[in-house]
Amino acid sequence: QVQLVESGGGLVQPGGSLRLSCAASGRTFSSYTMAWFRQAPGKEREFVAGIYRSGGTYYADSVKGRFTISRDNAKSTVYLQMNSLRPEDTAVYYCAARGGPISARENEYDYWGQGTQVTVSL
Repeated sequence: QVQLVESGGGLVQPGGSLRLSCAASGRTFSSYTMAWFRQAPGKEREFVAGIYRSGGTYYADSVKGRFTISRDNAKSTVYLQMNSLRPEDTAVYYCAARGGPISARENEYDYWGQGTQVTVSL
């Protein structure tokens, strides 16, 4: 069992940066693939980025070059550094974990956090 708690969301102007954190409970964090998803108002939840336990990463085209996912297994935490933010990045951001490889399909993740709101606006 893994519990995930996101933090770091907020209001930021276009072009600004935020770093999201996701703290995991349990002693098996290092064995999980971790990912970030987001859901904008009126839209379906979509994959943003994923990271293998080895550190390999994968990004959605919409965030490639702007967002960076990383993990600190000693702290049981995964991060999402978001730069050059755009209004269309506004969404609730969710952290997720699974025992298999990175997947863009939300139904393949076993554990989810409660989400943190990111708003990009003047």
